[in-house]
Amino acid sequence: MPLQNRLAAEFLGTFWLVLGGCGAAVIAAGVPDVGIGLLGVSLAFGLTVLTMAYAVGHISGGHFNPAVTVGLTLARRFERRDVLPYVVTQVIAAVAAAGVLAAIANGRPGFSVDESGFAANGYGDHSPQGYSLTAALVTEIVMTAAFLFVILGVTDRRAPKGFGPLAIGLALTLIHLVSIPVTNTSVNPARSTGPALILGDWAIEQLWLFWLAPLLGAVIAGLAYPFVTGAYGAQASAEEGQDPTAATVPAQDDKRPRPRRHATGRAGQEGR
Repeated sequence: MPLQNRLAAEFLGTFWLVLGGCGAAVIAAGVPDVGIGLLGVSLAFGLTVLTMAYAVGHISGGHFNPAVTVGLTLARRFERRDVLPYVVTQVIAAVAAAGVLAAIANGRPGFSVDESGFAANGYGDHSPQGYSLTAALVTEIVMTAAFLFVILGVTDRRAPKGFGPLAIGLALTLIHLVSIPVTNTSVNPARSTGPALILGDWAIEQLWLFWLAPLLGAVIAGLAYPFVTGAYGAQASAEEGQDPTAATVPAQDDKRPRPRRHATGRAGQEGR
C-alpha cells in the first residue's frame, strides 16, 4: 500500500480517536442527569479504536498512536523508515481533532477550555484524583506496555483471525477504566498532545511525561513480546491482519527440521 494512503488512514483514525474519546470527556461526561461519566468515556475511547481498526486497519495497520508505532517497530512488525511519517501524521491529526473539539465545545454558553480541563492528561494537582508524578509514570508505562502486548498478540500470524480490533478496543476500554482517575489516561502521546496544545499552561508543562512513559511502555512490550511468546523473526504486519500465510520467517530463525525430498518431489515418501 503506498505510503500516502497509509498516512491518510492514520490521520483519519487518530483524528477519530481524539475527537470521539476526548469529545466524550469534554462534551458528554458531565451532562446533568444523563452524563456518561467514567464508564462512558472509557467505552468511547475503546469504540473509536475498534471502529477505525476495522475501517482502515487493513490500509495502515491501525496504529493511531506513536507508542504503537514504536512498539510494532521494535517487535519487527513495522518498517523503521516509516516511523517518523506515521508519528508526525498522528500528532497533526490529534491537534486537528482537538481544534475541532474546541470549536464545538465553545458553542455552549459558559464553556471554558481552562475550567473544563479539556480532557488533558496530568499528574499532581492536575490528576483527576491527585495522584503523584511517580504514580502517573508507573501507570502510563504499565498500561501502555499491556496495551502493546495485546496488540502484538492479537495481530500475531498465529492468532485467530478477525477478532483483533475487538480485543484491542476492549483492552483500551479496560485501561481507561483503571487509569482515568490517575492521569485521565494517555497511553498515546498524540492523544495527549492535541488537548495540551489547546489548553496550554500546565498541560504543556506536564506533556513530557505523556510522551516518555507511553514510549517506555512500548519499548518494554516490543522487546519482551518475542521472548515471552517464542516468536523470533518477521511477523505478519498489522495491515495484513492475522493471515497466517502473509508473514515470512527468516531462515536463520526457523530451527525446525525439514523433511527430505526424494525422487518423487513429495516430502516424506519413498521414490518409486
